[in-house]
Amino acid sequence: MPHPSVDPPSSVIQHHNFPSVHQTPPPRAPPIGQPPFQPPAGQVPSPASFHPQPQLHAVPMGSPPSRANDLQLPSDSSSFAPRANFQPPFSSMDSSYSASRANLQPPLPGYVKQANSVSQAPPMAPFQAQQGSYAAPIPTPPPPYHPQQGGFSQPPPIAAPFGLHSRDQIQHPGSAPPIGGIQGLAEDFGSLSIGAVPGTIDSGLDPKALPRPLDGEAESNLLGEAYSMNCNPRYLRLTTSAIPSSQSLLSRWHCPLGAVVCPLAEAPEGEEVPVINFVSTGIIRCRRCRTYVNPYVTFTDSGRKWRCNICALLNDVPGDYFAQLDATGRRIDLNQRPELIKGSVDFVAPTEYMVRPPMPPLYFFLIDVSVSAVRSGMIEVVAQTIKSCLDELPGFPRTQVGFITFDSTIHFYNMKSSLTQPQMMVVSDLDDIFVPLPDDLLVNLSESRAVVEAFLDSLPSMFQDNVNMESALGPAVKAAFMVMSQLGGKLLIFQNTMPSLGVGRLKLRGDDLRVYGTDKEYALRIPEDPFYKNMAAECTKYQIGVNVYAFGDKYIDIASLGALAKYSGGQIYYYPSFQSASHGEKLRHELARDLTRETAWEAVMRVRCGKGIRFSSYHGNFMLRSTDLLALPAVDCDKAYGAQLSLEETLLTSQTVYFQVALLYTASCGERRIRVHTAAVPVVTDLGEMYRHADTAIEKSLSHKLEDSRSSVQLRIVKALREFRNLHAVQHRLGGRMIYPESLKLLPLYGLALSKSAALRGGYNDVQLDDRCAVGFTMMALPVNKLLKLLYPSLLRVDEYLLKPSSQTDEFKNIMKKLPLTAESLDSRGLYVYDDGFRFVVWFGRMLSPDLAMNLLGQDAAVEFSKVCIVSILL
Repeated sequence: MPHPSVDPPSSVIQHHNFPSVHQTPPPRAPPIGQPPFQPPAGQVPSPASFHPQPQLHAVPMGSPPSRANDLQLPSDSSSFAPRANFQPPFSSMDSSYSASRANLQPPLPGYVKQANSVSQAPPMAPFQAQQGSYAAPIPTPPPPYHPQQGGFSQPPPIAAPFGLHSRDQIQHPGSAPPIGGIQGLAEDFGSLSIGAVPGTIDSGLDPKALPRPLDGEAESNLLGEAYSMNCNPRYLRLTTSAIPSSQSLLSRWHCPLGAVVCPLAEAPEGEEVPVINFVSTGIIRCRRCRTYVNPYVTFTDSGRKWRCNICALLNDVPGDYFAQLDATGRRIDLNQRPELIKGSVDFVAPTEYMVRPPMPPLYFFLIDVSVSAVRSGMIEVVAQTIKSCLDELPGFPRTQVGFITFDSTIHFYNMKSSLTQPQMMVVSDLDDIFVPLPDDLLVNLSESRAVVEAFLDSLPSMFQDNVNMESALGPAVKAAFMVMSQLGGKLLIFQNTMPSLGVGRLKLRGDDLRVYGTDKEYALRIPEDPFYKNMAAECTKYQIGVNVYAFGDKYIDIASLGALAKYSGGQIYYYPSFQSASHGEKLRHELARDLTRETAWEAVMRVRCGKGIRFSSYHGNFMLRSTDLLALPAVDCDKAYGAQLSLEETLLTSQTVYFQVALLYTASCGERRIRVHTAAVPVVTDLGEMYRHADTAIEKSLSHKLEDSRSSVQLRIVKALREFRNLHAVQHRLGGRMIYPESLKLLPLYGLALSKSAALRGGYNDVQLDDRCAVGFTMMALPVNKLLKLLYPSLLRVDEYLLKPSSQTDEFKNIMKKLPLTAESLDSRGLYVYDDGFRFVVWFGRMLSPDLAMNLLGQDAAVEFSKVCIVSILL
């Protein structure tokens, strides 16, 4: 078990409420020099009608302070705030400038239904000078603010302009909300337009020029050159690689200030984390703040002392660790000391870091065998997958396994090696659970392999005639805890129906539609019964991590069941309406990865940072043991934790701030280790520097009303980009143009994608309650790169490559190009694959080649191809 002096952080950023911008504006006079708008006779003004507004072009003036891209915003604040009854003219999959509500869906994925009542602004042809005539040149912006490609060319036809106004604004075209507060902020952006403005030669923004992550999410390493000894950002990634020097500067930043930590992330290709064993000296640490020795400590007094980079304390160098310094003050053995040149290392922990000997890896399976589980085929898929992974379970030959099945009773299995077949013992008293034969329920896999395989082979047929519809999950979890409490390990729960018997039984909720949109709505997304959270706390205390695999075609209360995984450092997998024929491959893939990926056991984590700053809150799946110590019974490369930073001092005087992540864990081989990641970040006094060092950060919160959560994400992005624009707008006379830093060019896109994700979009009719909670749990535990792929998936066209000879498809991955998630990317003659990291969706065009369709779907399906629209493959 962990030592109390090791390190932590977790998921992403705190949620803040902002006032809603959906207010009816009072009338006001039209702008000076602009005649009142009068619709043509007999024509009703459209909700999407434009305000004719003059556009000012960027004029070169002064030397630009930073790189930035030039972009025009939509003509209303609806570019960041969702509006009702509005369908964007482009696909909802990629409206990076229009956060539409999800209550209007296109009839088919990828196609958009055009509103009949929306007027269409005719595209303006660019002004061209005729021979012999004079035309005023279009001003060219300065180099750092490159106009988007096609910004001055004829735009493609669009269904409607992008401005959407309130009812009062339709009646009074010159009206606008009063300037002031958040409403004024939204109106500042509402004055910008994205389409062509009547009476001007500016044809508006070409949507194809909008920034999109089509080349993949490149790992951010903004400090790689200046701080070459930092750990890789996949281990520790800050929302900005520049810390503000004062509280006043932080208040103008608007974006979250924090970090995402993935301590066991897969090492970059060709790299490994070195393992260091201080046999004679013990691990070198600061005696005051307990920081581990790292590349940023400095040695003085001819190498006899070293100064801590976190707290600046001078420490004595142990005799066995002493080395002379060269003329530059560096140790002469520096190249033989990986801990002094690499930002990520593994220290072998001595016995003082243990409160008990390292325990063997333990996998315990708790399987629902009620009638719904049998009929869905879940039991058979689970049994086959577990059997196929037995050779790859980490920790051989120390690995231990155990099984319990349950319906209205609890079934234990004796699998000791002297048996030829497992022995089943049934306990029906759910109020007073006891464990029969406690010494024989956990067995060494290498010794009892034959008995375990015999059990897995017979499990599907053992309950094939079961008609029991009840589920005693709560008592079964208590029984599993009693069996595992001596060793700890990983508990995998397979649940197919809502718990109905014993402690932890749940009831149907969420059917009262009056709750949605009120302050009571968030209560549907938090646990109803405290039993599961309390049980998770007990599991964490005894080093038991819980992964929940939830199935079923009805409501099973993921919000409550997910607490078992959230507070024990585990993970939740959800398979709605599971049927083995269509969802079996997805379950096999995810369960196999869960069983075979390298796992750290009995772990705790702490994150240390320099003087003047601190981590104020943590996010993710863990139990907080103290103010800054995260308990993680089982952690792997797919788990990430976020932490939010705050300044403790009004003004930071240091020029650099250091961060160090320390994870104390037991490796599957039985060795106790400490994974240490160290990074240095500069302190800046200029807001522009913070923007130049910014990284894409996604704020995630499911603890408030959905409307409040969406507004919080959108308005925070608006405020951040507005602040950046104010830094340069006057100097460069940007007028109606918006600029953004290169480092945050994708932030509006990801913010919009988050608002449209299953976790936040729409309301009751848009996403089922269980689906919404499951996605929320998943997103809160994902590493940054996987989260961004989930928010903006890949779209690939594959039909033209499938028709080529196999020899020409060897470099398929190298030549495939990702397409924008827009309707224009889809061709009715094509075959497309949509990949979000959790599933593939194969899109068949209606005019796809019959031969190709026959090869993929079979002759019967090809004959009825006119009825095939989408085939979803869950992998």
